[in-house]
Amino acid sequence: MSPFFVMSLLFGLIFGQTASLCAPAEYTIHVEKRECAYCLAINTTICAGFCMTRDSNGKKKLLLKSALSQNVCTYKDMLYRTALIPGCPLHTIPYYSYPVALSCKCGKCNTDYSDCVRERVRTNYCTKPQKLCNL
Repeated sequence: MSPFFVMSLLFGLIFGQTASLCAPAEYTIHVEKRECAYCLAINTTICAGFCMTRDSNGKKKLLLKSALSQNVCTYKDMLYRTALIPGCPLHTIPYYSYPVALSCKCGKCNTDYSDCVRERVRTNYCTKPQKLCNL
């Protein structure tokens, strides 16, 4: 192997995580309740991007467990905000809490606060008249 190839490989392994493109990204959530008259469009930030992963199909006996990680772009720091859904009757709780990503990291997906499955069937749109959330 050429020295350039070996140095490139080492550089990629050492600095791979820092080159990952995982960062807060703008996202619009559409929220509606059956009882309420309006759909609320909320502008927030979520964690999105590319993280370096390692193929877990390799020889598991020859590799360390840490070399088999499947990292995702997930929250490092976040806070929750609460919005009021307009047009709700008095017997309905008109509040919706949502996460705001402050910073992101590449790591294992935590199901305590993240949806770790990507569903392509679900859509993010309103079926009722839309109001924009102003905080």
